[in-house]
Amino acid sequence: MIKSEVYILSGFLGSGKTTLLKRILEEEHKQGRKVAVMMNELGEVSIDSDVVDEDVALKELLGGCICCSIQDKLEAQLQGLLIDEKPDVIYIETTGAAHPVEVLDAILSPLFADALHIKGIVTTVDGLRWLNRKSMSPQLQQLILEQIRHADFIIVNKMSELSESEQAKITFEIQALNSKARCLLTNYSQVSLKQLKEISVSYRDKTNTHLSQKNLNLSTFVYRFQGPVSHSRFEEFLKSLPDTIYRIKGYLKFDSKSYPFLFQFSYGMPLYMKEQMNLPLNLVFIGENIDWGQMNTALEKLENEFENQHMDE
Repeated sequence: MIKSEVYILSGFLGSGKTTLLKRILEEEHKQGRKVAVMMNELGEVSIDSDVVDEDVALKELLGGCICCSIQDKLEAQLQGLLIDEKPDVIYIETTGAAHPVEVLDAILSPLFADALHIKGIVTTVDGLRWLNRKSMSPQLQQLILEQIRHADFIIVNKMSELSESEQAKITFEIQALNSKARCLLTNYSQVSLKQLKEISVSYRDKTNTHLSQKNLNLSTFVYRFQGPVSHSRFEEFLKSLPDTIYRIKGYLKFDSKSYPFLFQFSYGMPLYMKEQMNLPLNLVFIGENIDWGQMNTALEKLENEFENQHMDE
């Protein structure tokens, strides 16, 4: 299966996300790739969509943040893009208020998660705002920290307005928060597509030969069940998970004859909802510092145990 690459453009309001998107689209156009863009505005009127040319498939999500109030709309539009446009790459520009974990959670529907290749989270930072962040509310300060901590590539703008000592201070503070991401100090989001494509992210899926490697950043994993598992054994599996598993969602069966359950897991709380039709038995995980190879082995063991138990009956 040919997957669509996905880049998430994160960052606080006015930090340079739209300027970055415009630069990327110009370079993608030169390379002749089929590009789609999803833009999320909190208001009812689009502000930035004029940066997207007519030959680029554009979906606008207005009136709410993709990680909460309009998540269902995002899922429908993303599925429509994949079916109708079959893009090589999708750029998702989030609102400044979006948390990276919540955005990933919103994007990765179990219905089509295996059609996406999450390439990474690119966070833009206003250098002046970073230095003056203590004047912001505690909630906004925390959001900016989270956007940096979960990034795979960090672009710090407005360097021409800062002294060398201020630039050094920013670099030191950001690398202390996230030593794994590349940090680029620049003006007007001057970054090349080549630099973005060199993001050494650790996103893996089940087919990747490097699955046994330990992922040291926010990453995703899709497991495809071949059949049912024991409900009690699955509950034991959940209790054994580390605290850095932030989200799980998908469909799984506990009985070969009945319909699957929609399963959601957030902040350690599981939720099951019985479905009325057969759906793909995919389970999507989002976590940090997770060995997905071990996760894959544990889930395969659950399946094999159920199969062996019922073969003996």
